[in-house]
Amino acid sequence: MRGGTVQINWHEQQPVLTLDFHPVSRRLATGGSDHDIKIWVIASDDSDKKLPTATYHSSLSSHSSAVNVLRFSPSGGGIIIWKLHSTDDGEAWKVQKTLLFHHKDVLDLQWSQDGAFLVSASVDNSCIVWDAIKGSVQQKLEGHLHYVQGVAWDPLGQYIASLSSDRTCRIYANKPQGKSKNTDRMNFVCQHTLVKAEHQNHDESKPPVRAHLFHDETLPSFFRRLAWSPDGSFLVLPAGLCKYSSEVINTAYVMSRRDLSRPAIQLPGASKAIVAVRFCPVLFKLRGSQSDCFFKLPYRVIFAVATLNSLYVYDTESVAPILIHAGLHYAAITDIAWSSDAKYLAVSSRDCFCTIIEFENEELGLPYNLSGTKELAEGNTNCENMKPLKVDSMEIDAGSSKAKIKASSAAVEVTPSPPVLAQNNILMTKDVAEGNATSENDRPSAVDNMEVDVGENKAKMEVTPVAVQVTAPPVSTKNSASSKPTKKRITPIAIN
Repeated sequence: MRGGTVQINWHEQQPVLTLDFHPVSRRLATGGSDHDIKIWVIASDDSDKKLPTATYHSSLSSHSSAVNVLRFSPSGGGIIIWKLHSTDDGEAWKVQKTLLFHHKDVLDLQWSQDGAFLVSASVDNSCIVWDAIKGSVQQKLEGHLHYVQGVAWDPLGQYIASLSSDRTCRIYANKPQGKSKNTDRMNFVCQHTLVKAEHQNHDESKPPVRAHLFHDETLPSFFRRLAWSPDGSFLVLPAGLCKYSSEVINTAYVMSRRDLSRPAIQLPGASKAIVAVRFCPVLFKLRGSQSDCFFKLPYRVIFAVATLNSLYVYDTESVAPILIHAGLHYAAITDIAWSSDAKYLAVSSRDCFCTIIEFENEELGLPYNLSGTKELAEGNTNCENMKPLKVDSMEIDAGSSKAKIKASSAAVEVTPSPPVLAQNNILMTKDVAEGNATSENDRPSAVDNMEVDVGENKAKMEVTPVAVQVTAPPVSTKNSASSKPTKKRITPIAIN
């Protein structure tokens, strides 16, 4: 594994707000505050210890404000859908549809699995389900009281989840109306609203207390990008916080598909708030090296979690993260993207640069061919069958400038054959949708002046079959800095 910040002019020295890999090629699309989408070709550098290369390919310029989010269709202010047209000179992108219904700017969007629909989240406190083929509004989802900063569509098509700065997550279930007519027409109804959770009081003699699950609107980011696993078995929610006594811990919540009314697991330990989650589109075969994992799955799922200043990569067969990359950027991270073959992991930032991490062939494992997706998803993650936690897997020293993560040898094992694309990633088109960013007048002052702890511009990382070590900023379990050095062992926690 190798990677780092690619020092090129991505968006005319403007913040890079979003990025996404093409579903069948290694083209990377980025969107920024310069109002443009740019297409890049990502390739490996054969030289030893060289970063992957990003070569500019083309620009998509038809936007009146910054581009907050873009996502390629899995089947190959406003939202613009672009379509690829071949020309003698190579390729040209043309506007296929412009979807206008939101009263204010769009912060996040997600395609349905078949690419026929998409859902968008907006500053106008609502989500809209669009018919991408007709270009019409299918349904408007209301209920949030503040900006909707993240939205995710269940790959099985049953649920839509939205996350807002009003400190709530809403789970919408598809319940078509009518006995015979319009049975195929979507009708999403709010099934669960996650607001607070019950925690054991620090003083055991006192009754449990209820506390908010998520950060409020003072979180210095426009984005809370949640995500479903590729098989739909679980949902990961960013922007979480957990308060024990006087400590406030940043966390992400894992929701089991079997019970979307409450979190099953939390992933604590980040020194800054978590703002984005993205799953690797390829599933991997079990290695059989970890018996104390939380997920009863016949395969391994890998996902990346981004805080304001660091990147964590988790494996469902491992308790601790298999990779932590810190000190990458001087400003906040804004988005994460995986290439369709799991070869590259890309991160964008408001400091105008992107980081690209390249994995060796089968470094993450042997691909698993998924079949019977629906049956597998319904029988997977179950908080009732969680195994006991072990606290010796991950050690964070808050008084040191280095975070050392202990992982098993299987977490970084390298074997020599090329990765195979998951079967459900092959039938994909080349459409891309994007949403415009909030205008300058709507932008909280905290965003432009946000502080991110960065020890060094580039993280030092040593990858061996035993452990991954990076140079990281000082780590604290509190939101505010502490002058007292403390040492804590932190692992994911099962919530009873």
